[in-house]
Amino acid sequence: MTDNQPTERELEALKVLWEHGEATVRSICDQMNEGGQQLAYTTVLSLLQVMEQKGLVAHRRQGKAYVYLPLIEKENTLRQLASGFLERVFDGALDEYLVHALGTRNVSKDELQQLEEMIAVARQKNANPTDQKKMGDLR
Repeated sequence: MTDNQPTERELEALKVLWEHGEATVRSICDQMNEGGQQLAYTTVLSLLQVMEQKGLVAHRRQGKAYVYLPLIEKENTLRQLASGFLERVFDGALDEYLVHALGTRNVSKDELQQLEEMIAVARQKNANPTDQKKMGDLR
């Protein structure tokens, strides 16, 4: 996905599409503008056309309107973007990233609980890698 990685603005359009499954250019434009942007319809149409050339979206005609749908999955895309950001900005140092991320905002109890659960899962995955290999050999 490195060649067709979405830009920041393309990612905003993709978020609309991921939320709704598909949407018209007008709907995407309106929702992006609700987020504080001031984009013309033709700007969003051009954006979507470039995204289609990159393989990020496809469209179908519905009457006079074009309806766009995402061709890339949200989870994979976000995972790749996060990984790229971590490598580019923090040279892969997850602990350094978390120190900066947690230091810039108030973290709710629910968010801390989620982080603790994610850490517990990561610990289980990394615990006794030789035992996991032995179990894999038995399968």
